[in-house]
Amino acid sequence: MKKSMTLLAAVFMMAASLNAQVGYDDTKHEVAISYGFGSNSQWLDIFEEAFGGLFGGQLKDERFVGPITAEYFYHIKKWLGVGGMFIFGQNRADMIDDGETIGKTTNNYISLMPAVKFDWLRRKNIGLYSKLALGATYRHETDDYNAIDSEDRSDGELHFNWQISAIGFEAGNPYFRGFIELGCGEQGIAIIGARYKF
Repeated sequence: MKKSMTLLAAVFMMAASLNAQVGYDDTKHEVAISYGFGSNSQWLDIFEEAFGGLFGGQLKDERFVGPITAEYFYHIKKWLGVGGMFIFGQNRADMIDDGETIGKTTNNYISLMPAVKFDWLRRKNIGLYSKLALGATYRHETDDYNAIDSEDRSDGELHFNWQISAIGFEAGNPYFRGFIELGCGEQGIAIIGARYKF
């Protein structure tokens, strides 16, 4: 047991020593996870609900999840990272007709987007950046009706999508950072998350 603990401590000390030798300016990779508010898909659902109500059926008690994003960037230059992002979002709501709930609808949004990140302030503990991504979103809609004699419906479509984060601010240590972004697109108009650089 003592030998195992000594070996484990030696491995951690060696890893810490190697990590200390790599300066912040030498980090080339970064991975992040984030949660956003006000995505393109959410706005689309809000407009569809508003206009759908003019022609009969409508939705109520909408519940949005996400967008949740996982992203990766590789820095080909200190100020320029290239990579991509995977984004998931969901909207669930009750379907209403003549004032009665007739079922539930669920929209799942899955997006893949190549992206670039411009680090225009890169310091040891803080950073400022902008980000641009273009790609596609697969929207899958499922309608589950309450009535036994009504047939449930499932449909999917692929469409172009994007994200522009005009300004992002990150703070923390050289490797682990929290961040916020403001912009518009499938990640949302406001984004909060955490990033690891190595």
